[in-house]
Amino acid sequence: MGMLKEFREFAIKGNVIDLAVAVIIGGAFGKIVDSVVKDLIMPVVGLVFGKLDFSNLFVVLGTVPQGTAMTLDALKKAGVPVLAYGSFITVAVNFFILAFIIFLMIQQVNRLKRNSPEPAPAPAVTPEDIVLLREIRDSLKRPPSNA
Repeated sequence: MGMLKEFREFAIKGNVIDLAVAVIIGGAFGKIVDSVVKDLIMPVVGLVFGKLDFSNLFVVLGTVPQGTAMTLDALKKAGVPVLAYGSFITVAVNFFILAFIIFLMIQQVNRLKRNSPEPAPAPAVTPEDIVLLREIRDSLKRPPSNA
């Protein structure tokens, strides 16, 4: 039962939950970046370099069976070894764009941290024995009352 309790305490900690949220958001953000690269950036890059689709750039490493179309998908389905360097270029561009976007986000967060005013530190709590000594001191300073 102790191990189950320890696991529950670990899973409920804020850091684990924050990490889970970050992974989920990161996955969704990765899909957005994939779409931006595949649908917006790579066509422009392909136009500049003379190819419209990098994903179909490949080198055939084996023999192609008779009647197989010379497309990456058809060759992979036929089991022909293919060096798909166009897919690698697309993934590398995805990575660099994602890394650049994360860099810009971290840069902005750091800028906001530098510009935000430091909160005033909370006053230190005076220990109880010091408070009692101050009360005794103050009572000794008062003139005696004759009632």
